[in-house]
Amino acid sequence: MTRRFDKALWLMRRHDPQKAEDGFGLLRQLAAEHVEELVEAFRAEDDHGLRAWLLELIGEARSPEALPILVEHLDHEDESLVGWAVHGLEKLDMKEARTALYRHRANNAHN
Repeated sequence: MTRRFDKALWLMRRHDPQKAEDGFGLLRQLAAEHVEELVEAFRAEDDHGLRAWLLELIGEARSPEALPILVEHLDHEDESLVGWAVHGLEKLDMKEARTALYRHRANNAHN
Protein backbone atom coordinates (compact mmCIF):
# COMPACT_ATOMS: atom_id res chain seq x y z
CA MET A 1 0.00 0.00 0.00
CA THR A 2 1.13 3.51 -0.58
CA ARG A 3 1.62 6.07 2.15
CA ARG A 4 -1.23 8.19 0.71
CA PHE A 5 -3.59 5.22 0.79
CA ASP A 6 -2.59 4.33 4.36
CA LYS A 7 -2.99 7.92 5.52
CA ALA A 8 -6.39 8.26 3.82
CA LEU A 9 -7.64 5.04 5.43
CA TRP A 10 -6.31 6.22 8.79
CA LEU A 11 -8.14 9.55 8.39
CA MET A 12 -11.38 7.77 7.48
CA ARG A 13 -11.24 5.95 10.81
CA ARG A 14 -10.92 9.14 12.87
CA HIS A 15 -13.79 10.21 15.10
CA ASP A 16 -13.46 13.77 13.81
CA PRO A 17 -16.09 13.95 11.03
CA GLN A 18 -14.04 16.39 8.93
CA LYS A 19 -10.95 14.18 9.05
CA ALA A 20 -13.06 11.14 8.16
CA GLU A 21 -14.55 13.01 5.18
CA ASP A 22 -11.08 14.16 4.12
CA GLY A 23 -9.87 10.55 4.21
CA PHE A 24 -12.86 9.42 2.15
CA GLY A 25 -12.15 12.14 -0.42
CA LEU A 26 -8.52 11.09 -0.69
CA LEU A 27 -9.45 7.44 -1.05
CA ARG A 28 -11.97 8.28 -3.76
CA GLN A 29 -9.07 9.68 -5.81
CA LEU A 30 -6.99 6.55 -5.18
CA ALA A 31 -9.72 3.89 -5.38
CA ALA A 32 -9.01 2.64 -8.91
CA GLU A 33 -5.35 2.00 -8.02
CA HIS A 34 -6.12 0.19 -4.75
CA VAL A 35 -9.14 -2.07 -5.26
CA GLU A 36 -7.46 -5.08 -3.67
CA GLU A 37 -6.48 -3.07 -0.59
CA LEU A 38 -9.99 -1.59 -0.32
CA VAL A 39 -11.49 -5.08 -0.43
CA GLU A 40 -9.06 -6.23 2.29
CA ALA A 41 -9.95 -3.22 4.45
CA PHE A 42 -13.67 -3.83 3.87
CA ARG A 43 -13.42 -7.48 4.92
CA ALA A 44 -11.42 -6.59 8.05
CA GLU A 45 -13.63 -3.68 9.13
CA ASP A 46 -16.20 -4.08 11.92
CA ASP A 47 -17.67 -0.59 11.84
CA HIS A 48 -20.92 -0.50 9.82
CA GLY A 49 -20.45 3.05 8.54
CA LEU A 50 -16.89 2.43 7.42
CA ARG A 51 -17.90 -0.80 5.69
CA ALA A 52 -20.55 1.09 3.72
CA TRP A 53 -18.04 3.80 2.79
CA LEU A 54 -15.45 1.21 1.72
CA LEU A 55 -17.97 -0.65 -0.44
CA GLU A 56 -18.93 2.67 -2.01
CA LEU A 57 -15.26 3.32 -2.80
CA ILE A 58 -14.83 -0.19 -4.22
CA GLY A 59 -17.71 0.53 -6.59
CA GLU A 60 -16.33 3.96 -7.45
CA ALA A 61 -13.12 2.29 -8.66
CA ARG A 62 -15.01 0.90 -11.70
CA SER A 63 -12.61 -2.03 -11.79
CA PRO A 64 -13.36 -5.60 -12.87
CA GLU A 65 -11.52 -6.60 -9.67
CA ALA A 66 -14.49 -5.23 -7.74
CA LEU A 67 -17.03 -7.53 -9.39
CA PRO A 68 -16.84 -10.47 -6.93
CA ILE A 69 -17.32 -8.45 -3.74
CA LEU A 70 -20.08 -6.34 -5.27
CA VAL A 71 -21.97 -9.42 -6.46
CA GLU A 72 -21.43 -11.05 -3.05
CA HIS A 73 -23.22 -8.15 -1.34
CA LEU A 74 -26.26 -8.01 -3.62
CA ASP A 75 -28.15 -10.30 -1.26
CA HIS A 76 -26.73 -9.03 2.02
CA GLU A 77 -29.06 -8.50 4.98
CA ASP A 78 -27.80 -4.91 5.32
CA GLU A 79 -29.74 -2.82 2.79
CA SER A 80 -27.11 -0.06 2.75
CA LEU A 81 -24.48 -2.56 1.57
CA VAL A 82 -26.92 -3.89 -1.04
CA GLY A 83 -27.46 -0.33 -2.25
CA TRP A 84 -23.73 0.32 -2.62
CA ALA A 85 -23.25 -3.04 -4.35
CA VAL A 86 -25.99 -2.18 -6.87
CA HIS A 87 -24.53 1.29 -7.39
CA GLY A 88 -21.04 -0.14 -7.92
CA LEU A 89 -22.26 -2.75 -10.40
CA GLU A 90 -24.13 -0.08 -12.34
CA LYS A 91 -20.95 1.99 -12.55
CA LEU A 92 -18.90 -1.04 -13.53
CA ASP A 93 -20.97 -1.40 -16.72
CA MET A 94 -19.73 -4.77 -17.93
CA LYS A 95 -21.70 -7.79 -19.05
CA GLU A 96 -21.13 -9.79 -15.85
CA ALA A 97 -22.25 -6.83 -13.73
CA ARG A 98 -25.40 -6.32 -15.80
CA THR A 99 -26.21 -10.04 -15.57
CA ALA A 100 -25.81 -10.00 -11.77
CA LEU A 101 -28.04 -6.92 -11.51
CA TYR A 102 -30.68 -8.51 -13.74
CA ARG A 103 -30.75 -11.66 -11.58
CA HIS A 104 -30.85 -9.63 -8.39
CA ARG A 105 -33.75 -7.51 -9.61
CA ALA A 106 -35.64 -10.54 -10.96
CA ASN A 107 -35.25 -12.38 -7.64
CA ASN A 108 -36.38 -9.37 -5.64
CA ALA A 109 -39.38 -8.68 -7.88
CA HIS A 110 -40.90 -11.92 -6.57
CA ASN A 111 -40.41 -11.03 -2.88
